[in-house]
Amino acid sequence: MRLRTWMLSLSLLTAWGMCSLQAAEITILAGMGNVSGINDLAPAFERASGHKVVVRFVPTADLAGVINSNAPADVLTAGPQAIDDLIAKGKVVAGTHVDFGKAGVGVSVKAGAPKPDIGSVEAFKRAMLNSKSIGYSNGGSGNVAAKVMEKLGIAGELKARTKFVNGRPVAEAVANGEIELGIQQINVLLPVPGADYVGPLPGELQDYVLFSLGVMAVSKQQDVAKAFQAFAIAPENAALLRKSSMEPWRGR
Repeated sequence: MRLRTWMLSLSLLTAWGMCSLQAAEITILAGMGNVSGINDLAPAFERASGHKVVVRFVPTADLAGVINSNAPADVLTAGPQAIDDLIAKGKVVAGTHVDFGKAGVGVSVKAGAPKPDIGSVEAFKRAMLNSKSIGYSNGGSGNVAAKVMEKLGIAGELKARTKFVNGRPVAEAVANGEIELGIQQINVLLPVPGADYVGPLPGELQDYVLFSLGVMAVSKQQDVAKAFQAFAIAPENAALLRKSSMEPWRGR
């Protein structure tokens, strides 16, 4: 596994070294969970390389359709298992799976509303049980939230008060008064106007949503796509991910 990681890193660094030879344009497909980090990495890569980067936001529900249509694209950001599955289907180039970022999960309330104490496991449990309603998404951070409720033994009690919010940030439903407490990735909660961020899940309950990069098989700029991957995982660029409350992650 270490040899594989070393060889992949060498390949990416080689691509990074080649990237200034001729200016090109690449398109990155990014979902709601990681587009914040990509939006900070992309302009920095443009400045460093001279290439143009178009970030295309694609809701999770639409991603399969976009990929299966063979729409022009160069880099895909998705969960690690999704990247591996797409490699197996020939949609992502084999050997280009790169783990790059992760995001913790937190809680938001409507702007100006009292913020519950969620600083400990017991306090978090009380806040959930005392809430009129909670909301989270299907998949990703929603899976984390569901596992937390099961672990605390309160999933059944909260079932009637739980709303699933998909296709938009959960904090939008909080801001609109549709739910009292919203649980989602911190980097997705923070930018939403009309909602106040309360804080992260307590340490014992915290888990991370993981993200990887892959070079699309339809890409006509695969060297530049690999150069972007190298840039995204370079230690000196970790601060760009942290700007939007994501964290670097190298799982392999």
